[in-house]
Amino acid sequence: MFQRFDETASPDQGPARLAALRKLLVAGDLDGFIVPRSDAHQGEYVAARDDRLAWLTGFTGSAGFCVALREVAGVFVDSRYRVQVKTQVAEEFSPVDWPETDLAEWISAALPEGGRVGFDPWLHAVEPFRALHDKLTSVTLEPVSNLVDRVWQDQPPPPSGKVSIHPVDLAGEAHGDKIARLAARLGQARTAVITLPDSIAWLLNIRGSDIPRNPVAHGFALLHDDATVMLFMDAAKLTELGDHLGPQVSVAPPESFLAALATLGGAVMIDPATCPVIIADTLTESGVRVIEAPEPCVLPKACKNEVEIAGTRAAHLRDGAAMVRFLAWLDRQPPGSLTEIDVVRALEGERRGTNALRDISFETISGTGPHGAIVHYRVTEKTDARVEDGHLLLVDSGGQYVDGTTDITRTVAIGQGGEEERQAFTRVLRGMIAISRVRWPRGLAGRDLDVLARVPLWEAGLDYGHGTGHGVGSYLCVHEGPQRLARTGTVPLEQGMILSNEPGFYREGAYGIRIENLIAVTAAPDLAGASVLDMLNFETLTYVPIDRRLIVTEMLTGPEADWLDAYHATCRARLVPLVDGDARNWLLAATEPL
Repeated sequence: MFQRFDETASPDQGPARLAALRKLLVAGDLDGFIVPRSDAHQGEYVAARDDRLAWLTGFTGSAGFCVALREVAGVFVDSRYRVQVKTQVAEEFSPVDWPETDLAEWISAALPEGGRVGFDPWLHAVEPFRALHDKLTSVTLEPVSNLVDRVWQDQPPPPSGKVSIHPVDLAGEAHGDKIARLAARLGQARTAVITLPDSIAWLLNIRGSDIPRNPVAHGFALLHDDATVMLFMDAAKLTELGDHLGPQVSVAPPESFLAALATLGGAVMIDPATCPVIIADTLTESGVRVIEAPEPCVLPKACKNEVEIAGTRAAHLRDGAAMVRFLAWLDRQPPGSLTEIDVVRALEGERRGTNALRDISFETISGTGPHGAIVHYRVTEKTDARVEDGHLLLVDSGGQYVDGTTDITRTVAIGQGGEEERQAFTRVLRGMIAISRVRWPRGLAGRDLDVLARVPLWEAGLDYGHGTGHGVGSYLCVHEGPQRLARTGTVPLEQGMILSNEPGFYREGAYGIRIENLIAVTAAPDLAGASVLDMLNFETLTYVPIDRRLIVTEMLTGPEADWLDAYHATCRARLVPLVDGDARNWLLAATEPL
């Protein structure tokens, strides 16, 4: 199966590795070294070779960083990982709440008389590095070769997965047309630097296998204003493409990338949010004029065309039928008879049974009872817990299909849910319904809508620490920018964007609740007598019943109850033809009106 349950890092190994790193600090006359969870391509997901943060500290979350000084080592994590980090790092590492704690202030307090802190210029993007540099008035940041790599004796080799063609009947646009369209928008720039693996995959209609769960390949690209692309990627990865890339795309070895930058003429565009410092420095030192602007693929990739939206609808129906078969099976199991790993295996088995699954889209989160409160919990053989009577079971999962990427969370009652849990669940549901129903004037961003999901929780003095939703790719990364439903979501929402809608609530040490559907931005139908005509709304893509046993019906407003009944009626209509036997009977019962 795709998912494994081994321990990928251990707190016990951290102290010795930290000690080895500190020897290099002394030898290099450094006072510290910054270890981000990023690679040279600045994507969210990293290959085993680049998972330096987990190797050093034991922390396996998908975001965070460590600042290892001679006397203290801080592991900076956001609210999603504050429960998790406590269990994964040794006492030699100090968890730090971030971004509430400012990195520059923390370093300055730890090194009040100044000092030299090393960093790998491949692993830090221009914009956040510049902000850190400008705040550190007494501490010097020194570019150095990566210290973790120098002490990591059995570091895995770079990934070398094969690249495949993503056909135009799934992409909806030939890659030559994409190249021409984006090249025409470069403005004053002669060339744009592209470092994000999913941008390269989207632009060239290719998919890779360098990163688990994400069909992308490591490489760099230069998009020129004459509608040509230079792709810096290991040629051994490209042997299955034939003549797919065509004359518009030339291929060069990745080790020649920096040298090629130094030869560029005219202005060069970089995205300061994702471009590594070493790229910007190489261009500047070569006398190239640098223009900072959003990377040209990011927004077009986010706004799916009709072919991609049709594909994701089909993927969600296929995935929804697999989820129904899984949930029907789950309800037939006696409380206490399953473990969290049993749940993961059963769900992956149903997805595999579609004969269309290429991979899971992320490690399935199967958290029962207290584990449900760990937002990004990953079950292992060591942590595997029994799903007991009275527990809430939170299952967050998804699949990678050639026509779409899915991501769904359902929280289900094992036995009878408690009154506190049912009230919290209903508040989370009300927030999810509010996002599903909203209409808004074109031009608003995710931060303008995020509040709607939180109001029912705020009324009871409750909240959740993560965003309400992230962007999702089309047979690409399950986390995709620039769109977000969050306080930090500043990019206006546009037609074709796919997002998750996943409010939650977590009681540490007791239970967790999250309900998640994927939604797509569409043009809202005009309303008679409306003064604002140009409005958007969401199309729901995910159709899987929500556990009615956990709903306090009296807490729902009339429109909320109507929405849920209509949602369940659509689940029934779309999924009944795709399931039979026990699954069909379960679906009919689960979609009865309130």
